[in-house]
Amino acid sequence: MNSKEIIKLLPYQHPFLFVDELTMISNEGVTGNYTFKPTEYFYKGHFKNNSVTPGVILTECMAQIGVVCLGIYLLNEETSNEKNLQIALTSSQIDFFLPVFPNEKVTVISEKEYFRFNKLKCKVKLFNEKNELVCRGTISGMIKPTANEA
Repeated sequence: MNSKEIIKLLPYQHPFLFVDELTMISNEGVTGNYTFKPTEYFYKGHFKNNSVTPGVILTECMAQIGVVCLGIYLLNEETSNEKNLQIALTSSQIDFFLPVFPNEKVTVISEKEYFRFNKLKCKVKLFNEKNELVCRGTISGMIKPTANEA
């Protein structure tokens, strides 16, 4: 399964899709990126005259690339190409160090800690274009295929 196929299977769409491309994916982890466009809906109010990407959006970007994309890949390795997925965030603990501004491209690097009983736990890091660590932490989620309806 290639990165374009994985991104196509994501249960998100604009304006809540925070994955542009995956540059590496394996059974042990994933690397991908996203560029925050200046027209993103959340910049209008966060903050007045000084747009900064909200931490919850950075966490979502990390979860979409680092947990959901990896989970789709891992499920595909275990089962036939399932397209209907149930996805739920179960926990996150993120430390923030630097802001992300409009027009910044970020890179997410995720390392699988474990994937069992449909629960995926990953160590995730998010870097800016200068390769500075913006935030890091642990994100867990449940991801499982659902029965295809006929």
